[in-house]
Amino acid sequence: MLGFVDMLLLIGSLAVSLAIFVPLTGALVRFRAHYNPKGLQLDTEGDVQPHTGPVVTSFFAMLKRVYRIEVWPGLYKGLMPSLVSTTIVTLFLIIFLSESNLRHGRYSTPSTGVLGMLSYSIFAMLISLPQTIITDRAITTPHKLPYFDPIYSLRILLTPTERGRPWILYLTPGLLAAQVSHIAYVVLGLRTVRQFLLPELANPGLPDRSDISMVKLAIFFVLALGSTVVLAPLEVIAIRLAIQRNHAAPEFNSISQEEEGDAEEATEYAGVDEDVIGLRTEREPYIGLVDCAKRIIDEEGWSALYRAWWLTMLGCLSGAFS
Repeated sequence: MLGFVDMLLLIGSLAVSLAIFVPLTGALVRFRAHYNPKGLQLDTEGDVQPHTGPVVTSFFAMLKRVYRIEVWPGLYKGLMPSLVSTTIVTLFLIIFLSESNLRHGRYSTPSTGVLGMLSYSIFAMLISLPQTIITDRAITTPHKLPYFDPIYSLRILLTPTERGRPWILYLTPGLLAAQVSHIAYVVLGLRTVRQFLLPELANPGLPDRSDISMVKLAIFFVLALGSTVVLAPLEVIAIRLAIQRNHAAPEFNSISQEEEGDAEEATEYAGVDEDVIGLRTEREPYIGLVDCAKRIIDEEGWSALYRAWWLTMLGCLSGAFS
């Protein structure tokens, strides 16, 4: 078991990580979730209507906008679900991993081959999917959520249908397809190519430079960079689908958000007279992964699928060589 000092260091490192990454993750989720249609649209009667919502064009602009409108509490939206999930994972590691592995950070997914890693990754995704949905919705909701009242927060974030039948979260149209496609591309694509071109990187420790072909390394580097073209849209689509709530009222589409009796007593931010982000109308929800991609392109343009693409690129590079 970890000693007292080691435990304090572990808790301290987790606190610092959450303090840094929660605001950055929140800005990223909001930036990708923000609905920013083209300048002119047609209303229900066919008349041209200009878009009047907020226009945010960069990750850092979103970060500044969140702070300007909602200040520090807004930057730390999503803190509690992130803290809960991080605590659960940490306790699991403490219980099931040796002290030396924890101290040196040597935990990784089991080395069971490509198919084994694919199965493991999909299983882990399925376990964490409800937490991912709740976190994304907590970040994007315009309402102020209390840190220590999960029942109240869940009433804001989930519809009565989702609270009564929580497994319906797994049936959110297109979400599982987006998540599985992302995992499959990374595991079956990048990992397989890396094993073929650079098997030395799979060995523990740093390989000797003479053992690695610079040509193959350059090819893999380019492929890892090119993966941004595929993965960035999947990440944007996954966020859009995660914040789209499931509702089963007969007068609405089964995936449309209810309009009455939900979040009617929610607390707003004091002095806030504008929303941080715009959200797409719930009367015409996305009905799947492909439909989501097509509508984003038609309504907002190709660039919306590549918001904060450089963060995806950095993730591709770090994941490819880890």
